[in-house]
Formats: sequence, structure tokens, C-alpha cells
Amino acid sequence: MHELRGADEPSFEDILARLGPCDLVLIEGYKREPVPKIEARRLDAKNRQPLAPNDPHIVAIAADHPVAGEPLPVFDLDDTQAIADFIARVTGLPQPRA
Repeated sequence: MHELRGADEPSFEDILARLGPCDLVLIEGYKREPVPKIEARRLDAKNRQPLAPNDPHIVAIAADHPVAGEPLPVFDLDDTQAIADFIARVTGLPQPRA
């Protein structure tokens, strides 16, 4: 976490450059970047327009409500274990141990 104090938001590349070597980076925001992402859908969101139909980089959806007719994998927003397992599977990282 970093306070901007009126400065412009850093670019996605600037953020990555600040990180040390790692196997996985989870980010919130930067939804226009061409990286694999999971779309979060909430009933109380101000804008409930789905992003997945127009973003080929969205690989799954996590929602706090039922989502029907979606060709992508859909997870309950609170099912962190299933989401973590999915991320490990699609990235090739070792599966978390139970």
C-alpha cells in the first residue's frame, strides 16, 4: 500500500518493477491491462455491467450472487479456497495443500 498524496497513479509496469522476484502477483484495479484476471461481480456495485463479454483476458468470475449462462468458470466470491485452487491450476503453480 502506498499513499499517492495527489500524485498520479503509477503504471502497471511501475508497480511490477517495484516487486522482487515472485511466482504470482495479485492486483486489484488495472482492469484495462492485458493480463489474466478474475472479474468480481457484486450486487451492490455501482456499475453492474459485466466486463467479461468484452475482455478476452478475463478467465473466471467471482460473484456474490448466482450467475447463469456464463461460459467462464464462476465462483462464489467468498469461496477463497476454490478461487486459490483455480489460480494455482491455470498458472501451473503447485496446488495448495489441505
